[in-house]
Amino acid sequence: MSKINAILILGAWTAILPFLGFPYFVKNILFSLTGIAVICLACFLRKEFRKQTPKQKASVESFSENGNFMEREPLNSESVSN
Repeated sequence: MSKINAILILGAWTAILPFLGFPYFVKNILFSLTGIAVICLACFLRKEFRKQTPKQKASVESFSENGNFMEREPLNSESVSN
């Protein structure tokens, strides 16, 4: 049985478990065991996924401003007041 199918079955089990008529103590134990099983399967799937996907280099997006500021002419007080 694949891990994906096991998670699907555990999900269905979790959905019908409250309606099966177990006492609260037994129901709590079964929910805990189901949760632990889901966590273990998720960890295994995560390891498999990391093995299959290639590692990507961390890239930093950089940008430059609108050009070289040293080439611009300074503003005159006359041109600003018009």
